Amino acid sequence: MKSDSDSTPLDINELTSLVKKLRKQVTHQSLFIDQLLEQIKLARHHRFGVKSEHISPDQLRLLLEDEQSQKQTKPEKKPQDLAEPPATSKRHKRGRRQLPDHLPRVEVEHTLDDQSCQCEHCQAKMDPLSQKISEQLDIIPAQVRVIRHLRQTYRCAHCEASFVTTPMPPQPIPGSNATPSTLTYLIIAKYLEGMPLYRLERQLERNGMPLPRSTLAHWMIQSGQLIQPLINLMREHLLSYDIVAMDESRYQVLREDGKTAQSQSYIWVQRGGPPDTPIILYDYDPSRSQEVPIRLLDGFKGYLQTDAYEGYAPVCRQNGLTSVGCMAHARRKFDEALKAQSAIDPEKQRSTLAATALKYIQTLYRIERDIKLLSAETIQQARQSRSVPVLDELRDWLDINLLVVPPKSALGKAINYLHKQWDKLTVYTTDGRLRIDNNLTENAVRPFVMGRKAWLFANSVAGANASANLYSLVETAKANGHEPYAYIKKVLTELPAANTLEDIERLLPFNLKPAVINAA
Repeated sequence: MKSDSDSTPLDINELTSLVKKLRKQVTHQSLFIDQLLEQIKLARHHRFGVKSEHISPDQLRLLLEDEQSQKQTKPEKKPQDLAEPPATSKRHKRGRRQLPDHLPRVEVEHTLDDQSCQCEHCQAKMDPLSQKISEQLDIIPAQVRVIRHLRQTYRCAHCEASFVTTPMPPQPIPGSNATPSTLTYLIIAKYLEGMPLYRLERQLERNGMPLPRSTLAHWMIQSGQLIQPLINLMREHLLSYDIVAMDESRYQVLREDGKTAQSQSYIWVQRGGPPDTPIILYDYDPSRSQEVPIRLLDGFKGYLQTDAYEGYAPVCRQNGLTSVGCMAHARRKFDEALKAQSAIDPEKQRSTLAATALKYIQTLYRIERDIKLLSAETIQQARQSRSVPVLDELRDWLDINLLVVPPKSALGKAINYLHKQWDKLTVYTTDGRLRIDNNLTENAVRPFVMGRKAWLFANSVAGANASANLYSLVETAKANGHEPYAYIKKVLTELPAANTLEDIERLLPFNLKPAVINAA
């Protein structure tokens, strides 16, 4: 049988080309299947798994030790300071806690009647010897009462032509029948406890005072407008310090010009001020555009700490700000990669890469826990001597694996995020006042998010702006050590009578001592 020598080489090339093409398709499909499995794994974890990102150092150590046992080459250099797990916190003693001393006491004396007080042996009357004291917690529900203002009218007894009536004290809402205590109760219930107005409406009705929800909403709007001078002064103080952190969250407003009721608006959160006088401000805006940070940070100079949202980049360029990243976001992506890949990677190669990155990041956080109570200068020195070497090792590890891991995989996304945000994530080592992450600002967003789960949306733009102001005052009061009810009540009582800038400044949360308010 003769072969065609001219066609045989051509067949080999075609076959070779076909094999290469099929290999490429198989590789692409394999990567695509891995990505789908990762998405399924993460979706199941988000739906049914534990929300916490905490990973035990022992768990990471087991993953890395398993990897080291499988390698025949020189083992990878381990991160520093990870020989021992962190110390466990002390357990609280079990049993009933003692009731706080600051609560008022009402004494109820229990005695025996004359018959029970006779001695069973000689029938003589027994005398008191000692007392046994036991305490119970007694909670009295909210009391609704009416305050009657009796204002005397005076007349000139000589000419009977002049009349003068005693004026009412300045009220937070002129012409309203709501006292500062009533408004404070509603503000705390909605903006601290997350109770929607329709539940407050039913609660007041059960207590014998039916008030329509529209009236309650109107009171909240007017209260938010009343405290606007305080919000303006708080913004001036926040922008005068050179460190501000920001975050944003969605907010739905039903009646908004140019937008449907189903569209999303946003609440923007800023946290700043010196460490001993923190300020937290909330602002409503219908968009998430780059124009919002430019407006909110007008005139600000210094450090701006955010997540990786590119909407903050224009204000950094325009104002010459130093952008600070959030290591918690980088850690979260590696945590998701570890959870997604451990179930689909039989050889645990990618899982141990994610574990290695998490171990480096855990080291950085452990250093932060060790130095958090030190001065800013000492913190900066400690970061330079302890954190920078760990970051250098992490950078070397990142450069090695950056081009090895598929970029669209969960681990690839985590590695690329760390690479692109590297300069921002390492800025914190240059100033002891900076934080390694933006968690405090995210924590400030949480009260709003929890409240939103209950009341779902705002009815109008005026209500959204009022809510932003009231959240700002409540959360800043908490951050400065105030009991929110006592502070808000003092503000609503004294702010209507404030006539000068000094009167208003005196009511700022960081200008009032918590002990003075709580004792009032």
